[in-house]
Amino acid sequence: MKLIRLHSKEMEKFYDRFVPCKKRVQERVRKIIEDVRSYGDEAVVKYTKRFDKVKIAPSKLRVTEVETSAAFGDVSPSFTQLLSQVSENITRFYKRELKKSWKIKDNDGVVLGEKIAPIASVGIYIPAGTAPLISTVYMTVLPAKIAGVKNIIITTPPNDEGYVNPYILAVASLLKVDAVYKIGGAQAIAAMAFGTKTIPRVDKIIGPGNEYVTEAKRQVFGYCDIDMIAGPTELVIIANKYANVDYVIADLSAQSEHVGGISILVTSSKSLAKAVKTKVSRGYIVLVKNLNEAALVTNCIAPEHLEIMVKNPTALLKKIDNAGAIFIGPYSPTAVGDYIAGPSHVLPTGGTARFFSGLGVEDFLKKSHIIAYSKKALEKYQDQLEKIANVEGLSKHLDSVKVRLK
Repeated sequence: MKLIRLHSKEMEKFYDRFVPCKKRVQERVRKIIEDVRSYGDEAVVKYTKRFDKVKIAPSKLRVTEVETSAAFGDVSPSFTQLLSQVSENITRFYKRELKKSWKIKDNDGVVLGEKIAPIASVGIYIPAGTAPLISTVYMTVLPAKIAGVKNIIITTPPNDEGYVNPYILAVASLLKVDAVYKIGGAQAIAAMAFGTKTIPRVDKIIGPGNEYVTEAKRQVFGYCDIDMIAGPTELVIIANKYANVDYVIADLSAQSEHVGGISILVTSSKSLAKAVKTKVSRGYIVLVKNLNEAALVTNCIAPEHLEIMVKNPTALLKKIDNAGAIFIGPYSPTAVGDYIAGPSHVLPTGGTARFFSGLGVEDFLKKSHIIAYSKKALEKYQDQLEKIANVEGLSKHLDSVKVRLK
């Protein structure tokens, strides 16, 4: 791991390393999106052959019932039982987030409120290149189901034989996903954003991915909604002399299993830094003077995952403003959040935890404002309406009020 001191020249450039903005990626993704938007399935098939090294006809892009049934032959009954247990954790967590429509009414006949309804259709991207992220299926589909989304599709890259990972298919089937499509990369994002003859257009795209998937989501935002910028994974560990060295090394190493994953240790302990530097091959160590500086560095990085391994983690937690998910204490490795805890592991990356949150039920809901005035209420507020309309110079706005009060 590379050692960086807080007030060094190297530190000045450090934060920029974690904000993905590569021009070559942007240009390549833009071309893919334009092709898919113009040529639909033809472009999807072309890029699937180029990037995934497999030729699939448009008619074969959608996973069939036969393929799904066959997938269950590779899935043990014990895994199905495990999925049920984990689903209970996720469901229990996200039911707390559910919100209902509401109204308030005053004595003058003004009714205000919000109508809360689920998004009609959602497309979920499941990475499956170097590691098929089976857990991402239930970590995304379940919050959508709890919110009440009716139409859910999945896109995921096929293997070199043109098949989807059986565990991904089994989990999608058990959670009653409407369709699974054998496409990955930026072409999958474009297909879901604009629709093709084979792949339906969706209202929102969910899920993590590599830099091309992440950039594609950024570029299609506005044509449809997206959940967040959820690219290559990140972990920051704040630890000091009280931390167990083996735990720190194990968690940093686990993060390195992901292609493009970033591991960062922020510590005030020189001995811990020395021990970790020799044991973990990839990542960064930021040496600070105290935990206040550690919090400052962490808030600037705004990491996807943050582990706090200090003597009093609760006190330090109060100083943390920017992090996708925070793991407290020595027995809360990132892995429990990745797999079983309950909160989704789809989290903001690339410094976007400054303004994005982890995936939740609210990501699958939309709100409509409710406004209802009685004639009495309109008369009461006529003077206020008139003054504002006159300032803006929009006389027809005022006329639309006056015509009702004749």
